[in-house]
Amino acid sequence: MNFPKRLLAILALLPGLALANEGGVALDKAPDRSNNMAALQNGAKLFVNYCLNCHNASSMRYNRLKDLGLSDEQIKANLLFTGDKVGEMMTTTMKPADAKAWFGVVPPDLSVIQRAKASGAGSGSDYLYTYLRTFYQDDTRPTGWNNLVVNNVAMPHVLWELQGVQKVVMKEVPDPHEHGKMIHQFAGFEQVTPGKLQKLEFDTAVADLVGYMEWMAEPAAQTRKKLGAVVVLFMALFAFLAWRLNASFWKEVK
Repeated sequence: MNFPKRLLAILALLPGLALANEGGVALDKAPDRSNNMAALQNGAKLFVNYCLNCHNASSMRYNRLKDLGLSDEQIKANLLFTGDKVGEMMTTTMKPADAKAWFGVVPPDLSVIQRAKASGAGSGSDYLYTYLRTFYQDDTRPTGWNNLVVNNVAMPHVLWELQGVQKVVMKEVPDPHEHGKMIHQFAGFEQVTPGKLQKLEFDTAVADLVGYMEWMAEPAAQTRKKLGAVVVLFMALFAFLAWRLNASFWKEVK
């Protein structure tokens, strides 16, 4: 096989390889929250209450939340739990050594986690939206939890009070690679105990949280897109004027 054909074959396999890297789980499409200020504000509240206990967001300052329509007073009263001033970074009070001892790993910084998790299987938002909704009870794990997207995950299910406790349901199906052999395949979740939220309410809350994490990864994204549209229009106008000027200049040239 020559080089061009080998390259095309590799490119064709990339989406499948990316999906395999995510544990073979198809990612659910995350709802778009980019222009919903109320949802982003709720996502910020969920992030501070449930994520910032263990994770840092060391590239984000609290006062940047004013871009979401919040005032300094609202930030201080409702969101500022790990610092004294709204100009401080969003960091956790947990010591890395303690996190290592409790979870086996230091929880990653979440400042740009939404962008870091993008792959051929889906966007970073799709990854986080699926990941946060697929925790299940697993008594063999140190934390008592496992995850469908990240097998043997070290992170506990911090949103369990909202979602409740669920367990996986497996079914036996023929192995497509070995005749006569049966394998276990994921068939869904079974609710063990209910949470504070119904399923649709929980999915909405997770969508808000993921939407905030997407915004946090690039707070100026909407401004960039609007500016990009203006630049494209300007370049199109400039190209039209240059074309007409060129036609006018050369029309007398024989």
